[in-house]
Amino acid sequence: MRATPARATLALAAEHSERLAARLSLAVRHARRTGAHTLATCSLPVAPDVDPTAVVCASRRRGEAWFAFEQPERGRAALAGLGEATVLQAAGPARFATLAREWRELSAAAVGGAVAAPGAGPIAVGGFAFAADGGSSLHWAGFAPASLAVPEVTLTRSARAGEPAVHLTLAALACPDDTPEELLERVRARVEGLRTRELPLLDPAPAGRFQVASAMPPEHYEAAVARAVELIRAGRMEKIVLAREVHVHAPRPHDPAAVLGVLRQEFPSCFVFGVGRDEAALIGASPELLVRREGQRVSTLALAGSTRRSADPAVDAHLGEQLLRDPSHREEHAIVARRIERNLRPHAVWVAAAPEPQLVRIANIQHLATPIRAQLASPMDALELAELMHPTPAVGGEPLGAAGPLIPALEGLDRGWYAGPVGWTDATGDGEFCVALRCALLRGDLARCYAGNGIVRDSTPAAELAETEVKLAALLPLLAG
Repeated sequence: MRATPARATLALAAEHSERLAARLSLAVRHARRTGAHTLATCSLPVAPDVDPTAVVCASRRRGEAWFAFEQPERGRAALAGLGEATVLQAAGPARFATLAREWRELSAAAVGGAVAAPGAGPIAVGGFAFAADGGSSLHWAGFAPASLAVPEVTLTRSARAGEPAVHLTLAALACPDDTPEELLERVRARVEGLRTRELPLLDPAPAGRFQVASAMPPEHYEAAVARAVELIRAGRMEKIVLAREVHVHAPRPHDPAAVLGVLRQEFPSCFVFGVGRDEAALIGASPELLVRREGQRVSTLALAGSTRRSADPAVDAHLGEQLLRDPSHREEHAIVARRIERNLRPHAVWVAAAPEPQLVRIANIQHLATPIRAQLASPMDALELAELMHPTPAVGGEPLGAAGPLIPALEGLDRGWYAGPVGWTDATGDGEFCVALRCALLRGDLARCYAGNGIVRDSTPAAELAETEVKLAALLPLLAG
């Protein structure tokens, strides 16, 4: 593994320090007057060559919360956060609504300037478990069913008119008994501790033995698929998504930063994300956008139906054509697209979707995809939209009321944040969340990898098992040496 020395990368200029001090003073006064904790933020431009994810990975203290979210092909868009000025958490069926309300209240009372760029200003990052009370297993400790953090430091990179721009946002939570001077000193120390170096490389020839094993025998997954097909043919439901968990035991602790570095190189069209809590990190490269909200505009993606890639262009094209024509995959995809449109229509002036699915090709797999856009009829923020959309039939089932209770019973695993929304939202209600797919939970020398498939009436157990192997191939080679 390459190791490059970390160096100081950012500093507060006098004018920025004065602006920050003024906002902290206002926040403390507001906190004393109302008795409520008050968020203060200050955003400033930094050099355009600053790499948000690299700064966060180089500057993280042991056990500290961190967050990274990139889509390299979309203007090198990136957002990374470090530390926690405050955390919002909830559980149960109302967890989305609870966090949406708490975030609106917190951000509305925040002391800060105008938002200079997408992701600048007050921002909350994090995610949600697949199930209302998911993540209760010990290995998901730190990943609450719903959890959004306001980072102490947020770095965002966006592109306007083709020119990348990077902004640094500093955040502090003022309590009634705080003093502006103490808060300012704390924020300054945080900035002085920021360092940068390139993300480390994975060791090309690791020493020691790696062990890869399914959490449950592959035969268990095939039996679950067979039972699901029986239920579908009996009319209980149209579709259900079933996942597998595969463990990778390494001879040394897995390095989330090194894995992220490879993922963003190999999967530039995907949402490459990392969420660190205590000594664990959820790392992934997801092809699926759950929702993006930009003002009254909403974007999402119906993604269902997949097949492998081939190094031979002719074979690769043939596989894609087979996927486009396969009745089972087309049925699975249509179920997802119909539900997304049905969910959006009551809240939209219009909903537009391509008449036919298209092929989306990434490094090791190709999917059927239908981009869907909508114009909201009345304001809904990103968190409300995430609740409206989650879970799509691409990760849950149809109808969800019938499929939902069967998922844990057939899978026999705690999905935790797998297949849940991961992303960010800002004070205006804009934001974006992907679906946590092609991901692994890293904790020490153990990586838990997840992959699932949509099961419909014509699904066959052996084929579905083989398709999970294709999806697991996004991460297994990186984690298993």
